[in-house]
Amino acid sequence: MGRAFEFRKGRKMKRWSAMAKAFTRIGKDIVMAVKEGGPNPDANSRLRAVIQNSKAVNMPKENVERAIKKATDKDTANYKEVLFEGYAPHGIAILVETATDNNNRTVANVRSYFNKCNGTMGTQGSVEFMFDHTCNFRIPANGMDPEELELELIDFGAEEVFEDEDGILIYAPFGSFGTIQKELENRGLEILSSGFERIPQITKKVTEAEMADIEKLIEKLEEDDDVMNVYHTMEEA
Repeated sequence: MGRAFEFRKGRKMKRWSAMAKAFTRIGKDIVMAVKEGGPNPDANSRLRAVIQNSKAVNMPKENVERAIKKATDKDTANYKEVLFEGYAPHGIAILVETATDNNNRTVANVRSYFNKCNGTMGTQGSVEFMFDHTCNFRIPANGMDPEELELELIDFGAEEVFEDEDGILIYAPFGSFGTIQKELENRGLEILSSGFERIPQITKKVTEAEMADIEKLIEKLEEDDDVMNVYHTMEEA
């Protein structure tokens, strides 16, 4: 198996997916998608993908409809996607994806977490190059052969296809998202969820004591409402 498989396996073991946090993230994704491409999911592939993800975390349909309606209001602030880079203690690179309607607040908060946890904020581009920006799709297995599907989707950008207990996962470079989404839809395959991730090119092994220091910073960051994802180069236990 490749790096995407190992990365997914490691993240799955984390405390991930507090429902309230997942709903907040999807609410922001809906606003950004509607502001970018309009409220009709049939004509807005990004919104279509977010609605699929809302189902994957059991977000009530009325919450989704309310968020779409709210996003069409011109007085609703748009969220800007901002990337922060830096280092946790013990030389572990950290990449923080945020969606914010107040950049000054988010910058101040993220900087304070790094400072309080003995990390250092980096400049733009200081650690981003250490991660591959990928897209992913989850579809039902339905008896499909992942290896055969991978061969069929290579021409559309797929790099890694594998099965876990929740279905088949397809990983590809960030820029292949629209092409693969369209191909899966053309084939009539149900997309259970989709998204983007940053996979570290290399990881660093740390001791349990060092891991505790690093986890302290990651947890602080993940608790912030503006933070969408935190990625790092620490080797998962």
